[in-house]
Amino acid sequence: MESILTTAADLNAALAAGAYPDGGPVRVLDVRWRLDRPDGRPDYRAGHVPGAQYVALDRDLAAHGVPTEGRHPLPSVHDLQATARRWGIDAGDTVVVYDDANNMASARAWWLLRYAGLTDVRLLDGALRAWNDAGYEREEGDAAPPAPGTVELTYGALPVLDFDDVADFAAEGLLLDARAGERYRGEVEPIDPRAGHVPGAVSAPTTENIGDDGRFRSREELGSRFRMLGAEDGVSVGVYCGSGVTAAHQAVALTLAGFEPRLYPGSWSQWSNHPELPMATGSDPR
Repeated sequence: MESILTTAADLNAALAAGAYPDGGPVRVLDVRWRLDRPDGRPDYRAGHVPGAQYVALDRDLAAHGVPTEGRHPLPSVHDLQATARRWGIDAGDTVVVYDDANNMASARAWWLLRYAGLTDVRLLDGALRAWNDAGYEREEGDAAPPAPGTVELTYGALPVLDFDDVADFAAEGLLLDARAGERYRGEVEPIDPRAGHVPGAVSAPTTENIGDDGRFRSREELGSRFRMLGAEDGVSVGVYCGSGVTAAHQAVALTLAGFEPRLYPGSWSQWSNHPELPMATGSDPR
């Protein structure tokens, strides 16, 4: 399996050496974003991994469309390529991404860059907390802009679940809902127009992928979790969330467990904006 996670110690050593022993030159991206505080730049400027470029998720990792496309539709590959070059990324680089919220936001950068063809993108396991706990230096203010990169991106390197295929997929495969259980059950809905879930989807809150230290659970623990939810050899696994952000975290966990997930980028924010589509509420029937 290609490297998916990196430790704080390995990242610190790679920054000092200029490259990973099993990778290329290091580019670090800081993806501070939360649903209730989408502008993470003030926190970034207060302290970040040295050299890390700030990533504005709403601007850099999403397009701006109509509600029926969801809250975070994928950016065009042309726009993402221009952004990646602004971050200084060249072909062969090792890109490390992190945030300050257990990688719930930075996983979007991991998935999107992998989907666009970058082969070596790693999450800082434990996120910024792991870096801070290790006592490594932090940089304040804005990092110096790098020389423009030359990377060329093409979408399609990871499987996706298209809007038109979601209903059939939920009936025939395993579709995991990565949101909190209360949103899945339709008890609350803080932002999208309808409360509930895609009929046939199985509740699988993303927060259960990590331990108390903010790091991903072991491959064995994750595998056991997803098998209990119905994942097995020969069964296609899809995943969605509110707007395609934390679903990427679930995709990371599934990949760590040995599955090949299909992410539905539009997620509930797209589905719920189509009143002609069915929805379900209540507990998982399984």
